[in-house]
Amino acid sequence: MTPTPNHAGARSLLAVVLAAGKGTRMRSELPKVLHPIAGRPMLAHVLAAVAEAGAERLAVVVEPGRDDVARVVAGFPGAETFPQGERLGTAHAVLAARAALEAGADDVVVAFGDTPLISPETYARLRAPLAGGAAVAVLAFEAGNPAGYGRVLVEDGRVTAIREEKDANEAERRVTLCNAGLMALSGRLALGLLERIGNANAAGEYYLPDAVALAVADGHRVAVVPVAEAEAQGVNDRVQLSTAEAAVQATLRRRAMLGGATLIAPETVFLSHDTVLGRDVVVEPHVVFGPGVVVGDRCTLHAFSHLEQARLAEGVQVGPYARLRPGAVLEDGARIGNFVEVKNAAIRAGAKVNHLSYVGDAEVGAGANLGAGTITCNYDGVNKHRTVIGAGAFVGSNSALVAPVTIGEGAFVGSGSVVTDDVPPGSLAIGRGRQVIKTEWAKPTKR
Repeated sequence: MTPTPNHAGARSLLAVVLAAGKGTRMRSELPKVLHPIAGRPMLAHVLAAVAEAGAERLAVVVEPGRDDVARVVAGFPGAETFPQGERLGTAHAVLAARAALEAGADDVVVAFGDTPLISPETYARLRAPLAGGAAVAVLAFEAGNPAGYGRVLVEDGRVTAIREEKDANEAERRVTLCNAGLMALSGRLALGLLERIGNANAAGEYYLPDAVALAVADGHRVAVVPVAEAEAQGVNDRVQLSTAEAAVQATLRRRAMLGGATLIAPETVFLSHDTVLGRDVVVEPHVVFGPGVVVGDRCTLHAFSHLEQARLAEGVQVGPYARLRPGAVLEDGARIGNFVEVKNAAIRAGAKVNHLSYVGDAEVGAGANLGAGTITCNYDGVNKHRTVIGAGAFVGSNSALVAPVTIGEGAFVGSGSVVTDDVPPGSLAIGRGRQVIKTEWAKPTKR
């Protein structure tokens, strides 16, 4: 039976997550672990997974002075950062969190901030052998091409060591069982094993995998936990980042469809890690969801729309080519049409903004209708101001509503108006230049 997160019951778990290093192969000023996948930093994917697997405490080893990384870590309960001044290998990095290790835990899991595809279930499987008496458990995969990986060495069915490729002999390099890097250690033994790891290797570094040979020499059992090679892949450059993004998107799309949403062309739809789609939602091709989007039942999202930090109630229609920015709230049956942008605005039940409009810092009352080209002029160059449009109001096409302004319930605004004053309920407002006709003005003239 596959273990589920928190299967270890009352056993306490400390997760040490290694997140130091600039990731120069990313060719970026942004630390590698902060590059986003499905709308959140890859480090956050790792922290969320180990937390779901039962980690009550998270010790994150970071490069000194990385306030940006620390801010991500601070978003997780029970998480603390530990700086690693020098980079002398993975065991050295884990010992940067010595204070967390000394505080004690039944189980210790070592994870990496650049392996965002490891699932909570895999972390739970990794720690499971510790409850059965193993001192160490290593995550390993059968590699199609083992070049570059550390090899997991097994004799008579028992793990004896993990050998880095540069230190391996000819026979060891033919081994295809490879170290994924992640490891679980008995909390009782972890600190003692880590402190005994030396640096007598080709790189002169302190390797975490050397804990395996030390545990074996002490007569302890070491377990191997299998994982698919694709799940164990790390991210070191932009190509691998795109591969990880594709893997996460495939998972999110499948989850959405199994949850009752229809994605007409799934491979063209991009979801965020926290996208919520209700039942009988229809998503047409090339729709992009940024973080913080919740879509109620029976909504239709037409092609080429972009949504971020928006909430849609039931039966809402959006697009095509619509943009919902942060703070957009659409109530039951509201309609947002083509080339419409909504920002920090509530569109109440049954209201319609069907074409070529901008609605920002506003409230559009239930059943109101905004004609094509209507805009709320919310910014005076210094401050943002609010527009309130009452229930059942009708705003004619190509109108500009200069905030702060209120259009009363049931009021009408004539097409092409610039409205600068409040319009009482049930009134008609016309704010445009008077039409002038110059007869025969367009008649050709002889030169």
